[in-house]
Amino acid sequence: MADMQMDADTPVFAIAVAAELAGMHPQTLRQYDRIGLVVPGRTSGGSRRYSTRNIEQLREVAQLSSEGMSLPAIARLLDLKDENRMLRRRIVELDAALRAERENRPGVRVFAAGSSGVVPMPSGRRIRRSTDLVLWRPGSGRG
Repeated sequence: MADMQMDADTPVFAIAVAAELAGMHPQTLRQYDRIGLVVPGRTSGGSRRYSTRNIEQLREVAQLSSEGMSLPAIARLLDLKDENRMLRRRIVELDAALRAERENRPGVRVFAAGSSGVVPMPSGRRIRRSTDLVLWRPGSGRG
């Protein structure tokens, strides 16, 4: 059997176990699933399977609900947390891709436009402010 990697999103708990871990009745979990508040994974046969993240969400729903927050507000909060988690994961991916790109790029080159045309500039060197820069615009009738 292939090694199965498990993380916080791996659906493993049956509804009875998830309800016990969350301190709720199984019917409450079914209701939350129906309204899209905490949606578990499903087996090929259609049985609900809850992940550890789902259990955390159920506990959070119970806490927020006991503090007087409405279910629609809780649903919005959970959606925003999921989006935040996804965006943070994407930032890590993009940061790694950028780092790899920088490491694999042959010598970074910076160019400047001057009276003699476009010339390479050593990294870190600044252009004198008195240097004129002329832009060519297509259709301007010049140059």
